[in-house]
Amino acid sequence: MPVKAAVIGPGNIGTDLMIKILRHGQHLAMGPLVGIDPASDGLARARAMGVQTCDSGVEGLVASPLFDDVQVVFDATSAGAHVRNDAALRQARPDIRVVDLTPAAIGPYCVPTVNLDAHIDAPNVNMVTCGGQATIPIVAAVASIAPVHYAEIVASISSRSAGPGTRANIDEFTETTSRAIEAVGGARKGKAIIVLNPAEPPLLMRDTVYVLSDEADTARIAAAIEAMVADVARHVPGYRLKQAVQFERIERPCNVPGIGPTTGLKTSVFLEVEGAAHYLPAYAGNLDIMTSAALATGERIAARLAAAQPEPTR
Repeated sequence: MPVKAAVIGPGNIGTDLMIKILRHGQHLAMGPLVGIDPASDGLARARAMGVQTCDSGVEGLVASPLFDDVQVVFDATSAGAHVRNDAALRQARPDIRVVDLTPAAIGPYCVPTVNLDAHIDAPNVNMVTCGGQATIPIVAAVASIAPVHYAEIVASISSRSAGPGTRANIDEFTETTSRAIEAVGGARKGKAIIVLNPAEPPLLMRDTVYVLSDEADTARIAAAIEAMVADVARHVPGYRLKQAVQFERIERPCNVPGIGPTTGLKTSVFLEVEGAAHYLPAYAGNLDIMTSAALATGERIAARLAAAQPEPTR
């Protein structure tokens, strides 16, 4: 039997994830969508699609029979709310598995194409940020060939695709992504920048990755990056290189914040992420890459839970 999952947060991310579970869930089945505003568009859409809803927040969920069969919870609220939500869930059921789509980072970072199985048994895993999901695989690809001294990413998303949770967590976005560039991507020092682009018509998500590494064979680095892009595109089909990978040899020492003077190879990677348009239009690639990564993680957790269940008696 599929593992029942609840989604907390009926905003852009939570609603898109709900639709993905309904359409593409194999080991997961959609349980309740949880919010705090009975009139929210996400809860209304869930009810129209025949999904159970709870409009009294996490407190209402854990007190409801809807929680009895839930084994995995996705939290798509905000960093501050997630701390409270995780505590409430764990008080009600210590063994509940939580996939955190906020920058709270209570649990270890998870970027599916890089370290999906490393923390598969952790009670809480963090999906970093949309910018992190798009760019950390590229940093990890370079780090697989040569030591990375510094990695800087710039994520540019359409202002229309940034909901209240994203806007409330800009500082957490940069801090969490920067730390994950180091912890998962393998860079000695990481930096992240996010841009909310107000352009009309809305632009697709664009991500720029700059990596300063030791000298290495540029053909091997390019091949590792292209292979990683193909891996990410397996669960995010709209993920692609915008142009060929660029290289520049740094022969004079440059000052890297927190590291000091260094030379080596600068690798520049330009990405574009087109969304699957399950909820918002295709320009919201930031939405798609985050929910797709969360679904891939939840599916693997659910498969592990299902395998651990005893066979039913006949």
